[in-house]
Amino acid sequence: MRTPMLSLVPAPALVVRYLTGLLGVILTVGVWACAPITVPFASEPRPEEIRPAGKQPPAQVDNEPTENETLGFTPTRTTRFMEEELTRFQTWKNWRPFGRPPPKITPATSDFPLIINQRVQFFLDHFQGDLRPTFDRWLARSGRYVPMIRKHLREAGLPEDLAFLPMIESGFTITAVSPARAVGPWQFMAPTARQYGLVINDYVDERLNPVKATQAATAFLGGLYSEFGCWHLATAAYNAGGGRLRGAIRRFDSNDFWKISRHDHLARETRDYVPKLIAAIIIARDPKAFGFTDITYAEPLRYETIEVPRWTFLEAVALAGGINLGELHNLNRQLLRLVTPPDQATYTLRLPRGTKQLVATNLPRVRIVAQTEYKTHLVRRGETLTQISRNNQLSKSALLKANNLSSGPLATGQRLRIPTQKTAFRLLPENAELRTGFGLPGGGGRGLILHTIQPGESLGLIAQRYGVSAINLAAWNDITDPNRVKAGQQLALFLAPQTSRPTHDRTIKTAAPKREPTVNQPRFTATYHQVRSGDTLWSIANEFQTTPTMLRKWNQLDDDLIHPGKQLIIRWAGR
Repeated sequence: MRTPMLSLVPAPALVVRYLTGLLGVILTVGVWACAPITVPFASEPRPEEIRPAGKQPPAQVDNEPTENETLGFTPTRTTRFMEEELTRFQTWKNWRPFGRPPPKITPATSDFPLIINQRVQFFLDHFQGDLRPTFDRWLARSGRYVPMIRKHLREAGLPEDLAFLPMIESGFTITAVSPARAVGPWQFMAPTARQYGLVINDYVDERLNPVKATQAATAFLGGLYSEFGCWHLATAAYNAGGGRLRGAIRRFDSNDFWKISRHDHLARETRDYVPKLIAAIIIARDPKAFGFTDITYAEPLRYETIEVPRWTFLEAVALAGGINLGELHNLNRQLLRLVTPPDQATYTLRLPRGTKQLVATNLPRVRIVAQTEYKTHLVRRGETLTQISRNNQLSKSALLKANNLSSGPLATGQRLRIPTQKTAFRLLPENAELRTGFGLPGGGGRGLILHTIQPGESLGLIAQRYGVSAINLAAWNDITDPNRVKAGQQLALFLAPQTSRPTHDRTIKTAAPKREPTVNQPRFTATYHQVRSGDTLWSIANEFQTTPTMLRKWNQLDDDLIHPGKQLIIRWAGR
């Protein structure tokens, strides 16, 4: 009985045509894979090499469109199907090699060396079969990044079809993180990323910047090609590392990736890497030929840039420009804390097109404010006020005041209000006075000062000594609870040059001060402020140019919790 040939046209299911009658006997047809393609065959693997080794863990995605994608080679149903196919062949005469390129795929159509063999065909079928929904999403997402990547590859003189390498690395998912902690669309490990100039620290991870990561990947790939002289070997080294590939070349005395990959010296992932890439390129270049006819490609990455000061919050920029925060974040994924890093005087942000002028105009009018919010806690059996206070980082008295309680046991099922404070941003009216010491840090020639907290110092006291508002000091240092700062902790302050030193007793004196003529000492005048809805000690201190510490002292408050309608004493110096 004649076994039909495996068609190279797009197929909805995997079909494998070979025989396993005598284990260990392999029929191979080889060519030099990286030379210009004149023969459509490459060295063939043993039949067992085509079978998947098992499920690879998917890359983890954070804050990207929800997906449950497996980026590796994981066809469970395919494995069973292949095993069933193998039992159908009884004689070697029924096995025949195949290798003609699919329709419209010829050597001239790609600047990357395309080889068609069993392993490439396997992934061609796999991408059209089990992985079709996932590959469909990869194709759609590629529209956002491929034009930019092609441009950088073209400028570097590298094959433009390497633009599809992130497809098999991350599915073009910017925030992809592998179990090995490789990050970003190009899946850089931290040491390699730093080697190629990418910044990685507590505030920035440029592996998540698609443009800078592409520039680094282009340099990396170019260096690998210069060493190995073959794009199949270079891309395999991108996956496995140059050292591992050099060892395989020495061990098997061959520069042919397909011969080397027949052995177990390279990991399964690396042996599958090149055929998977070739299959992805073939389909991505002509998806309609393979049945991908309803792809809605993402719009290409377009943006404009603006220079902003250090410690500029994305939320403030979004408010200034009327930009959706999620959209702005997607353009600046490398900012891990949604704020520009403190160690750079200015930072280049990407903005949606058409928003730069509005951001530049409005950003100086954005102010940081503190807001008190409440969440509801349902008391469980056995819970006490002490436990609930500790779990929510509140004092017991603050929890009692928030719920108009004096003391006493709690009832199971009782609802308690838990107060929390957070910083927010407000856009001042156009005619508002832009006063020094308010708003975003870093502007107006303000410099970075680092202050180490001494024993006995509080956030309010430090703010008072440096002449800044406590709310700004907390926001600059990502502090949500001012009562939890510790001695030895380092704080960043952004000060005008004339206030770069604190006004406190620890300032070193180089000589005894001269006695000045007696002058009238300032007298403190008191006024009252009625707490409004949404007011906090921080916002009131900000308004009256004092600190929460002083407000607590003047009003004999044990904590920062205040209620609308309460009268607060405000003392200020007069003559």
